[in-house]
Amino acid sequence: MNISQEKIDNLNAVVKININPEDYQPRVDKAIKDQAKKAKIPGFRPGMVPPSHIKRMYGKSILVDEINNLLSDTLNKYIDEEKLEVLGQPLPKFDGDKHYNWDFTDNFEFNYELGLAPDFTVDFSAGDKISQYVIKVDEETLAARIKNIRRSYGKMTNPDVSADDDVLYADLAQLSPDGSVFEDGIAITASVRLDQIKDEAVKASLIGLKKGDVVTLDIQKAYDNDAAKIAGLLKIDEETAADLKSNFQLTVKNVNRLEESDLNQEFFDKLFGEGTVSTEDEFRAKITEEIEGMMGQDAERKLQEEIYNYTINKFQFTLPDEFLKRWLKASDEKMTAEDLEGGYNDFAQNLKWTLIGNKIIREQNIKIEYEDVFQTAKFRLDQQFRMYSPTGLSDEQLGQYTVQYLQNKENANKIFEEVKALKIFAYIKSVVTLEPKEILYTDFQKL
Repeated sequence: MNISQEKIDNLNAVVKININPEDYQPRVDKAIKDQAKKAKIPGFRPGMVPPSHIKRMYGKSILVDEINNLLSDTLNKYIDEEKLEVLGQPLPKFDGDKHYNWDFTDNFEFNYELGLAPDFTVDFSAGDKISQYVIKVDEETLAARIKNIRRSYGKMTNPDVSADDDVLYADLAQLSPDGSVFEDGIAITASVRLDQIKDEAVKASLIGLKKGDVVTLDIQKAYDNDAAKIAGLLKIDEETAADLKSNFQLTVKNVNRLEESDLNQEFFDKLFGEGTVSTEDEFRAKITEEIEGMMGQDAERKLQEEIYNYTINKFQFTLPDEFLKRWLKASDEKMTAEDLEGGYNDFAQNLKWTLIGNKIIREQNIKIEYEDVFQTAKFRLDQQFRMYSPTGLSDEQLGQYTVQYLQNKENANKIFEEVKALKIFAYIKSVVTLEPKEILYTDFQKL
């Protein structure tokens, strides 16, 4: 067997593998004998089929399989030994001039195209300056959060006439173009939340209604063509909701209003525990702290986005683009030329980030231990459970769930990649200069 590499340029190479009968014949003979031991063929006792019979019946297919296995093993070993950093996977390079008999005497030659990772240097320093947003709570955001909390602990009432933020418990019936109720059309009893109505004119038409009142509802206009919202209200699929053109007859069955809880000690104790908060100022300070804590996660995501973009722009290097496009197309035969061109830039940017990150991991000798993965998975699961129960699970139960979760290879890989990314971001943050910039939440949302 002979293996050689032809360097096309710094990013592309072709590996040539020459295989002779003495290279593949022992593997083929062994595979034929193994098949003979397992074969169940009429006229022969199990395990007593002559290898020559197997070779005559299945020899060529076994030869093809073993050649493919030998090629894969040989190519992977060569890449490892030569320490080649290959992007994507090697692509077979077909030669229409070569023809083989597949009669166990052929001398084979196979060529593989390789896309190679570029050589570059990662050199972050304190001279690299990246904005770090510190989000402050504006009065509008604070008021909205306080209102939601007070309503969560408030009481449900049934006023005679609807007002802003009420909920209309109503019958909805699909209308024909002439305004009559559409026979066999959509008909459902649902709760229509006025705070979710986007169009102010539609919302105004739903204020001042009382039990038994009937109005026409332009549902697409009401929800600003939000198919998900419409589908949820009418209990239909989103595709149907998106195509829905009909108006609906809305008949009020009841008006529901969630009154806000009073700002008293009983409310404070329910929310924070007995005696923790005793004044409205302390309550507002607590809610501000809670919101800024949640906003801190948004700020961290924004910082990671800033680091990602800064890094991609700082380190400019070329990829074997044409090879990668061929590899992507070969990996997904359904991919159109338009899909490839439209999505390639994002793919290339993410690949560059991966190469930079891998170089940081190697050069800084950053280790990713199982304990890192375990604790990150445990934290993520705790967040999920607390969405349904504020108290969460005990530490022992959470640990058991985490072990089970990580036994799934896909879950383990996902958390591993998350930990890896966090360590890369942590390294970059420790080297560059982060410039704090205070910003109101309303302004932050516009970034």
